Amino acid sequence: MTHPLRLLLVAAAAAFATGAYAANPACEKQADDKKLAGAARTSFVTKCEKDAGGGKAASAGVACEKQADDKKLAGAARNSFVKKCVTDAGG
Repeated sequence: MTHPLRLLLVAAAAAFATGAYAANPACEKQADDKKLAGAARTSFVTKCEKDAGGGKAASAGVACEKQADDKKLAGAARNSFVKKCVTDAGG
């Protein structure tokens, strides 16, 4: 017999993975355009939604992403750079 909590967790994970939880449509579209899937998609959409939240952190995030693009950074180096850049900007 399967534990009911386990079923609930599996159902919630499946709903989250399929986008059943309403996310920012603009972020979802960007993820679709980039053909992202799985963990990469989840990470991208989460970050996009956080940045779309507005305020100083969002504008710092956009500026830092642009700087990372200009430096042609990718992967862990890009993530580290953007994180440090946003922190330094006070976001």
